Amino acid sequence: MTEATPNLTLNWQEKGKPQIAVWQSEAGNLPPKNVLIADDATNAKVAYKLMCEGTSLLYRGDFQNAKQLLQAITRKFDIKPIAPAENLNKAFHQHRARQIQRASITNKLLIELNYGSCDLKRAPDVKEAVIGALIVNAKLDKVPAKMVLSLRELLGMNGAQEWRKKGVFVDALQANIHAHYGVYSPIRGEYLDLVNTTSLGNAKTAFDIGTGTGVIASILVTRGIKAVIATDNSLRALNCAADNIERLNLKSYITVEQANLFPSGHKKADLIVCNPPWLPAKANAPIEHAIYDPNSAMLKGFLNGVNAYLNDDGEAWLILSDLAEHLCLRTPEELKKWIADAGLTVLEKLDISPKHAKSSDQSDPLYEARVKEITSLYRLKPI
Repeated sequence: MTEATPNLTLNWQEKGKPQIAVWQSEAGNLPPKNVLIADDATNAKVAYKLMCEGTSLLYRGDFQNAKQLLQAITRKFDIKPIAPAENLNKAFHQHRARQIQRASITNKLLIELNYGSCDLKRAPDVKEAVIGALIVNAKLDKVPAKMVLSLRELLGMNGAQEWRKKGVFVDALQANIHAHYGVYSPIRGEYLDLVNTTSLGNAKTAFDIGTGTGVIASILVTRGIKAVIATDNSLRALNCAADNIERLNLKSYITVEQANLFPSGHKKADLIVCNPPWLPAKANAPIEHAIYDPNSAMLKGFLNGVNAYLNDDGEAWLILSDLAEHLCLRTPEELKKWIADAGLTVLEKLDISPKHAKSSDQSDPLYEARVKEITSLYRLKPI
C-alpha cells in the first residue's frame, strides 16, 4: 500500500476521554492501535522500548524537545550492531530490512495538527508544507480539523517544502528544478549530462516516460525538440512537472499526461526516453518508486512497448545504472535478453561515472557496489 489514507481515523484515550483524529500515513500504514501520551519528561530509553514493542507515542509539550527525542530514539536504533554480510546481495537486503525497521520504529512518535498547524510550543509554521504535500497534490480535499501523523513524516514535509523553494540547479538547463514533496529530486546529475550531450539525430518529437520533475523533457526542448509529451502515473509528479515546465516557460512545447507508461491513443514519436527506477526491489513509500522497480516491471514494460510508439527511423533512450548488477539483483545477460526479446538492438551505450556523495562514502554499507557503479544511456532501435 503506497497511497496516503486520509479516510482512516486514529482513536486514543487522553485524560480519561476518548479522542479521534484523521490519520495520515504517507506509506499507507494503518492507524496504531496502542497510543500513549509522551511529553518533555519522557525518557528516550523508555520511549524506544515502548516503540520497539509496538506502542506509538503522541507528543504533548515542546516541539524542539520532540525532535530531540526522535533523534535520541534514532541513535539508539543506529548503534545496534550489524552482522557482516557474506556478499553484496545479502548486504543490500540486510540494509533494506534495517531501513524498513528503522522507519517502522521512528514513525511511532506522533504529532497532532489542527487545521494543518502544530500548536506545540516552539513549533515551526508547517501549514504551507502540509498543504503542499497533501492538498496541492490531491491527497486530501481540505485540511482536517484534527490530523495525526508521525513527527518524522511532518519533518519530511517541512524539509521538502524548503527544498522545493530553493530548487536544485541543473547545468543542462542553467536553471533550477523544484521537486515537490514525494517527487524524486534530480540531485544525481550525471544521467542528465548524458541526455544533454547524446546526439538527437533528426528527432523532432519526443516522449519522456516517467517524467517526475519534468527535467528530461525540459532538457530535450532546450536542445531543440519542440514537441514533447511527458507522462507519469503519479499525480504529484505531473503537478511537479507542470510547475517546473511553467517556471522554465516551456508550456507551449511540452504536454503533461497521466499514463502508466506511454501516451494514450496512437501517438508516436521520433525519440522516446525513459529513466526507470534502477533497483528491482519493493518500494515501501511513494517516493521510493523513483528508486525501486519491483520485478523490473517498468523497465520491462518500457522495453516491450516502445516499438509500437516509435516513428520510422526513431530510437529509444534507456537510462539505467548498473548498481543492480553489482548488488546481484540483475545480471548483464538478463538486461541484454530483455532488450533482444523486445525486438530491440543497442546502437550505442554511453557511460558516465557517478559524482554523488555516496559513491565515495566508505562508511556506506553498499560502498563496494557504489564505487563501481556506472550510469548508461542505451540508444535502442527496432531490429
